[in-house]
Amino acid sequence: MPDMKFNTGIIVFSAMLTVALNVFGQESGYVNDVLAWRAKHQEKLLADDGWFTVAGLSWLKEGVNTVGSGDGFDVQLTQSFKGGKFGEIDFKNGVAKLRVADGVLATIGGKTIKTADLLPGSETAKPTTVSVGSQSFFLIKREDKYAIRLKDKTNPARLNFHGLKWYRVDPSYRVDARFEAFPQPKVVLIPNVLGTDFKMKSPGILRFKLQGKEYALQPVEDEGKLMLIFRDPTSKTETYGAGRFLYAEKPVNGKVVLDFNQAENPPCAFTDFATCPLPPQQNRLDIEIKAGEKRYHD
Repeated sequence: MPDMKFNTGIIVFSAMLTVALNVFGQESGYVNDVLAWRAKHQEKLLADDGWFTVAGLSWLKEGVNTVGSGDGFDVQLTQSFKGGKFGEIDFKNGVAKLRVADGVLATIGGKTIKTADLLPGSETAKPTTVSVGSQSFFLIKREDKYAIRLKDKTNPARLNFHGLKWYRVDPSYRVDARFEAFPQPKVVLIPNVLGTDFKMKSPGILRFKLQGKEYALQPVEDEGKLMLIFRDPTSKTETYGAGRFLYAEKPVNGKVVLDFNQAENPPCAFTDFATCPLPPQQNRLDIEIKAGEKRYHD
């Protein structure tokens, strides 16, 4: 007669093994998804128009702003432009008109131009982008100030890229947050690296648990998603000192998934020519978030 205890043990062990394999399979699938996201994130940063191509930021003054490569120009191009003077930008009351110097080949959308109205980007339209050789530039607006942002495909930061650094993927840092909506989105002041404040809209508060304790973060709206600008104690040692960003989808049935394994460095971690927002006081956590992206520069 078969040993019933032995058979029962096999059945129990088999069931436990099946559960363990299912859990392992789910976790390994999740880890692969995060790694794929990280690879795509890096690819975007290194793209022809990514943050590693950013090579300059020139604030416009009222009147004529000269554009060129070398000393004395108001808007500085990189040395990739060999022509000296590129042209001029006539800037008055928030309106920027570009005039290209004779003999200079410049294009917008592949079409050669001699003059152009430079329009900053908006929620529904991209900025007017002028290309010359390996470089491109466009107008940005920050509150009541305007600047020309310059990009160069041959920027040394891009050519000398040495890889992003990440914590290992830890599923415990993927949490469900409870969304507490405001009656109407509030305009909040978010500090920035320029020493001023950005006015951004916040739809509510997110409450979540980590390591048995409850925490709260206040997101702002950004291009159809929730953006969390946060700082935690790891910024003193392992992560970017000014804080990090985390993006999440909008609430579904009052819930938002926060995956800190996808916490990322702001553009200011890679270039001095960004205008990053900084974590507001209410988004400074007292728990170490050992997940997501580490410092790029040690």
